[in-house]
Amino acid sequence: MKLVICAVGRLKAGAERDLAERYLRRATDLSPKLGLSGPSLIELPEGSARDEVTRRRQEWSGLATRSDGAVRVALDERGRAKTSAEFASALMQHHENGAKALAFLIGGADGLSPEALEAAHEIISFGAITLPHQLVRIVLLEQIYRALTIRLGHPYHRL
Repeated sequence: MKLVICAVGRLKAGAERDLAERYLRRATDLSPKLGLSGPSLIELPEGSARDEVTRRRQEWSGLATRSDGAVRVALDERGRAKTSAEFASALMQHHENGAKALAFLIGGADGLSPEALEAAHEIISFGAITLPHQLVRIVLLEQIYRALTIRLGHPYHRL
């Protein structure tokens, strides 16, 4: 199963990008040991419309195209929070159920459109707080890496 992160916006050079790249490399190194590939990161342009509704729909258009055919997992503060172990189990359950790709959707500054949330197979949250979309990407990459270490019995995840 291919792991894909479809994110609106780009991380600029600096500490955030460095940290994201570190977890991306770590996860990419471990994923083949579980029969997975990736994660690959797809950065999509932010919408250019003046109003939020149209901007989110523009962003959904790009997200929809890049995640077509994948099991979609939307990240939204109103989604269901999971423990790291539950996240790891859910990731591998998609793989065991025969999903060819698992796409995580991260909206722009305005979040995901209602159409994106409706198209998602699952909506998850990293808590009730609002996080900048750039930071969500880093947390997601770390959680993917952590999920892989959990499944491999690696000591990175401590209880």
